[in-house]
Amino acid sequence: MSAVRDTGDQAEHTPPEARVTVITGLSGAGRSEAAAALEDLGWFVVDNLPPALIQTMLSLAFAPGNRIDRVALVIDARGGSFFDEAADAVARLRRSLPQFRLVFLTASDEALVRRFDATRRRHPLAPDGRVVDGIKAERELMSPLQDVADLIVDTSDLSVHELRARMARSFEQDAPETLTATMISFGYKHGVPVDADMVFDARFLPNPHWVPELRSLSGRDEPVRDYVMSQPGAEAFVRSVVDLLALLLPGYRREGRHYLTVAIGCTGGRHRSVVLAEELARRLTAQVGLPCRVTHRDVDEQPAA
Repeated sequence: MSAVRDTGDQAEHTPPEARVTVITGLSGAGRSEAAAALEDLGWFVVDNLPPALIQTMLSLAFAPGNRIDRVALVIDARGGSFFDEAADAVARLRRSLPQFRLVFLTASDEALVRRFDATRRRHPLAPDGRVVDGIKAERELMSPLQDVADLIVDTSDLSVHELRARMARSFEQDAPETLTATMISFGYKHGVPVDADMVFDARFLPNPHWVPELRSLSGRDEPVRDYVMSQPGAEAFVRSVVDLLALLLPGYRREGRHYLTVAIGCTGGRHRSVVLAEELARRLTAQVGLPCRVTHRDVDEQPAA
């Protein structure tokens, strides 16, 4: 895969499969949410990269051996000279990249003022003045990019969910074909995973930690698995979670979800949660057709003596 090099007037072309999108627009119009939507679709997202480093970053991203073929860059109007450099960089990218898109986020003055009031943030172009003055200045500064944008999204009346759905529709060719899940085993004494969509508690089962011959093992070892799955309620728990997810998955797909994170916790994250995460992933893939990957966050924590 060939790299991108800044050669002054023109950059070397990326391979045909490489795609670059620039997300820009007015402060408060939803640039971060638009970028998050692309990240959910598998894009590599870079926010606030200095324009002088754009070509270097793309060279690294598209270098031979990397698996990155979609990059989204977020730029804004903070600092007039900085933005001039960014606009020049966008022009060079458009000339040199076969698959380039510029997305511009905008909104009405009323919506932007309301959002700044709600967050109590200062406008970046009017840090010591009125928000409306900053909005006016930013509209003038950003108008050249809005004029050449490939996609303009007015977020005045869009919720965060609606904006993400709008971006997903516009880039639907980049969406994963199926919903995928991650099963995370964890220990409550180390904290609940902050990114979990669902959390299940495995502490209703007897703890193998108190069985001397099992204490030093983990849920990845067959004796521990056999012990946990032989306990009353273990099999019923697994079946119930599989049935619950089978019921919910069609709704998640209709809502445009592509990733689901399910966390299963026990006290230390070494035994019960590991067994159940592995078993749930196996059955969800085999019985429901849900692709799953498994992560054992705390399995390598050493048990207490």
